[in-house]
Amino acid sequence: MPYILSTSHIQLPYLFAQEKLMEFSREIFGSSFKDIDRLLRAFKNGQVDTRYFIKDLDWFKQDHTFEERNNAFIEGAVTYGTKAIQSCLSNGTFLKQEVALQDIEAIFFVTSSGIATPTIDARIMNILPLSTHTKRIPMWGLGCAGGASGLSRAFEYCKAFPKAKVLVLSVELCSLSFQRNDRSKSNLIGSSLFSDGAACTLICGDKVTRKNISQVKRVPKILSTQSTLMPDSLDVMGWDVKNEGLHVIFSKDIPTIISNWLKPNVEIFLDKNDIKQIDIHHFIAHPGGKKVIDAYCESLGFNEEMVRISMDVLREYGNMSSATILYVLEKFMEQDISEGEYGLAAALGPGFSSELLLMRWEE
Repeated sequence: MPYILSTSHIQLPYLFAQEKLMEFSREIFGSSFKDIDRLLRAFKNGQVDTRYFIKDLDWFKQDHTFEERNNAFIEGAVTYGTKAIQSCLSNGTFLKQEVALQDIEAIFFVTSSGIATPTIDARIMNILPLSTHTKRIPMWGLGCAGGASGLSRAFEYCKAFPKAKVLVLSVELCSLSFQRNDRSKSNLIGSSLFSDGAACTLICGDKVTRKNISQVKRVPKILSTQSTLMPDSLDVMGWDVKNEGLHVIFSKDIPTIISNWLKPNVEIFLDKNDIKQIDIHHFIAHPGGKKVIDAYCESLGFNEEMVRISMDVLREYGNMSSATILYVLEKFMEQDISEGEYGLAAALGPGFSSELLLMRWEE
């Protein structure tokens, strides 16, 4: 079964404390909501401390066309996607030596926050000396589930081609979708949570000689995956595409949906793999928000320690859509996890959908 050998994230240029972003939102939205103080509690209750953006706050005080936003996305995604690939393939924490770009057989590029044709991966291939025969698999529109979906599809590729080394690259510049003239509560709540991020993960097939590459004693081996779509739930989350750009759809019922729907979904997945929930030692969860993490715990019966790393990422970075789970995965890979321990990775996204991965740490 395929292994995860390295992962790395990139810091975006502008770091803001949540308090500053809350005051910025008060300035923008204060005259539109009578209960602005109550609504702004979301900035504090979400337990996000800091977030990274690709632009300074002055940029968001001006109106921008869809074209301007998307051009900013393309420029940023190429710049920071390139850096994320380079960082992943040279990450001395996980790798004994740099993995050659020419050895990468496929790139799974994941995003939902901008549009480009040719896609971002093609543009990066004109900068980095990857093989001209590198397969490109762009994945768009999976939202917060996209990072886990990219890992799942890369797992399937490496099962089919066990000598392959492939990359999962996620770049999400969610801040560029901020709509200063959108007075909906979804936009205000989204402004309290979403941020920008870029991360890349290296996965290899089981015929790759890992001991010559891996710097750490044990790495996560992906055993199985499961994708699930909830019928008749298209309005739970996603984008509403308008002339000004992408407007966030973010239902207040998401935590309730998770509480009722996730556990049976996980049970089906674990049963297929002859695993009990008590056997899961690590929960590599996409931290969609504090209420989402609480819903994970309520649904699956996990304690706070099981979601501690996800909460740490949420506090430091906010919700970076598909990229976030790769940040969480990196922190797990930095841990000294014992041989044979199981991990469950989970992310939820538009559709409404979930992506699950079962992992086991092995030498």
